[in-house]
Amino acid sequence: MQTDMPVGEPYLAPVERPQGTIMKLVYAMTRRQFGKVLTPLKVHSVRLPIAFGQFYGSISKLDTKLTLPSETVMLIREQVARINVCTFCMDIGRYFTVKSSMDQTKFDALPDYATSPAFSAKERALLDYVTALARDKKVNRATFDALAAHYSERGVCEIVWVVASEHVYNMTNIGLNIHSDMLCDTARASTARRP
Repeated sequence: MQTDMPVGEPYLAPVERPQGTIMKLVYAMTRRQFGKVLTPLKVHSVRLPIAFGQFYGSISKLDTKLTLPSETVMLIREQVARINVCTFCMDIGRYFTVKSSMDQTKFDALPDYATSPAFSAKERALLDYVTALARDKKVNRATFDALAAHYSERGVCEIVWVVASEHVYNMTNIGLNIHSDMLCDTARASTARRP
């Protein structure tokens, strides 16, 4: 797994003032939700027809059709983003886990999932499969069989979907040198202020 985190500015300059009413509205909505306009929106989405942004939105909407628990989906996404070293995706993933009040223990222990007592045998089988698929772009039969011992056929297909769709997000950000927006820090700060 690559461990060097790329640094520097995005390869394309962020567009701070978009053209078009729809994109101005999208900027306003994300500013309201996150407190800022997300860098991938200002660097990538703003330069493409709206249909591309709608496709990205469709990916997240499809997650609502999954039968996998939300924590499982987020563990998969976080592991794939870690393997691909997509710091934006790692950050926004943690943002959503904090905002959803998910227990952060497993997310903190993810680099050591194979030995951490925070993970069950089922979760280790899941993460072994996800790691092989994301890192090696192939999975051996023993790793698949270990996963299939814990998940239904639909569950296995959902896991593959989550890995594949996370790559879409990761490659967009990596290809344009987009890094963390520090959203996780914002989420933790706002969670700490709650009564």
